[in-house]
Amino acid sequence: MRSLKQWLIPDTQMPPLWGLAMLTFSGTLAMHIFVPALPDAGASLAATPAQMQMTISFYIVGLAVGQLIYGPLSDRYGRRKPLLAGLLLYIIASFAALFVDGVHNLIALRLMAAFGGCAGMVLGRVIVRDTTRVAQDVASRLALMNVMVVIGPGLAPLLGGVLVHHLGWRSVFIFLCLLGIANMAYTIFLLPETRQPSVRARSVVRDYISLLRSPVFLGYAVGGGLATTSIYAVVAAAPFVFMEQLHRPASEVGLYLSLVIGAMALGNLLARFLLRRLPLRQVLLGANALSIVSAACMFVACLSMELSVGIFIGPAIVFSIAAGLTSPAAATQVISVQPELSGAASGLYGFGQMMIGAVCTVISGLGADHALLAALTLLVASVVGQYAFRRALA
Repeated sequence: MRSLKQWLIPDTQMPPLWGLAMLTFSGTLAMHIFVPALPDAGASLAATPAQMQMTISFYIVGLAVGQLIYGPLSDRYGRRKPLLAGLLLYIIASFAALFVDGVHNLIALRLMAAFGGCAGMVLGRVIVRDTTRVAQDVASRLALMNVMVVIGPGLAPLLGGVLVHHLGWRSVFIFLCLLGIANMAYTIFLLPETRQPSVRARSVVRDYISLLRSPVFLGYAVGGGLATTSIYAVVAAAPFVFMEQLHRPASEVGLYLSLVIGAMALGNLLARFLLRRLPLRQVLLGANALSIVSAACMFVACLSMELSVGIFIGPAIVFSIAAGLTSPAAATQVISVQPELSGAASGLYGFGQMMIGAVCTVISGLGADHALLAALTLLVASVVGQYAFRRALA
């Protein structure tokens, strides 16, 4: 018979990867799954579309800022305690949202849920780094985990739509509450402490300053952020490109975006294959070079040819494959620059990714030709990303 202590603190050092993926994608899944519920929730709470959009905007802010907090905490107190605290907040906020009676309370609870959900986003990849010593193996495991992470949020809008249609918009929060409980059970029973608490008191500010002063960290972080989340420009532009510029029905938008998301998962699988056979440097630079080529093709085609679905979505799919190839290698390098600060590095990197994605989203909506702006955004991001990677690898 195992003692209660053995159940609560497992002694295995290789936690199941599916659980780490579930922890990682829970934060972003909670954002995507609520999108189909916005109209019904707005009608129920007598809220305007702009107010309901704030439930998404504040959630993104929570995901970004929260990652800056959990990373340093995990370096000082170990991985499990901050993760359990975040999951508890995620569960409480999701449960409380079941009974919300006003949009402002819903916005506040969504912000709380984001603060809790981002704990898994930060610590999932750090725990992989803790339990895998060889950089190639870290990148390979991250690539496999990323496949699972991409699939979850990719299916979230479909799941959210089914829940809203059959059970009402509040059922989304029942699902999120149950997901948080499942993550809590995984963490308690299957996830060991992969890093011992620091013996010295750490300064969060000092840790971040140390990382930001490192040209190598900045190179990988900026390059990785530009290479992976600049694709948000395509996601944000897609409804306008297909519906306004190409006059396609709204039902096709989700299909095309699913192809883009699926392409990133394919890139993750290819990365897992290539990283076992090629040096990490070659995979990183080669994948980002593919991003440049695909973005340049999209930009030239949008500039000189009549816009079509293929002209826009074809290069976007190739770019997404390249992003999937780049992602695990970049993340591995980011959290390995200063191993003793891997938690802080993961948090800072995650914050940077969210901010870069937000900026790319805004840029893609500045003008009337959304396809051209999205293509230009991808091209500039991938070129600057290549420069940043080469500076880091110099």
